[in-house]
Amino acid sequence: MYLIDTNIFLEILLTQEKRDTCKKFLEANVGSLYISDFSLHSIGVILFRNNREDIFQKFINDVIPNVEIITLPKKSYEGLVEIKRKLGLDFDDAYQYKVAKELNLKIVTMDKDFEKIEDDANILYLHGKF
Repeated sequence: MYLIDTNIFLEILLTQEKRDTCKKFLEANVGSLYISDFSLHSIGVILFRNNREDIFQKFINDVIPNVEIITLPKKSYEGLVEIKRKLGLDFDDAYQYKVAKELNLKIVTMDKDFEKIEDDANILYLHGKF
C-alpha cells in the first residue's frame, strides 16, 4: 500500500523529466494507491496558479477514481509540531509522514527531504527507471 507524494503526480501532470517512471509505477500499482487530501489540494493550487485547470480536471477524471483519498484524523494534528522538531520536516512532509505512519503506508516520492528520516519511515524513491 503506497502513499503517493505530491511530486510524483506533478512530475506526470507537468510533463517533467521522470514522468514515465512515475506513470509506470502508478499503472503497475493500481488498487494499492493512496493520496492525502493535502497532496490533492496542493496539486489543485499549483495547477490553478499556472492556469492549468484543464489538467486538474483531467487528473480528477482519470486518476482520482484509481486512488484512495485519505486525511489525517483531527487528533493527529498535534503531533505535527513534534515531527517538525524531532525530524526536521516541513509541514507538507510532516503531514505525509504522519498519514503514512498512522495508516502503515509506504511513501513513494522523489523528495530528498525524506532521506534524513529513512531510518524512521518506510520510503520508496522513484529514481531512474521503474
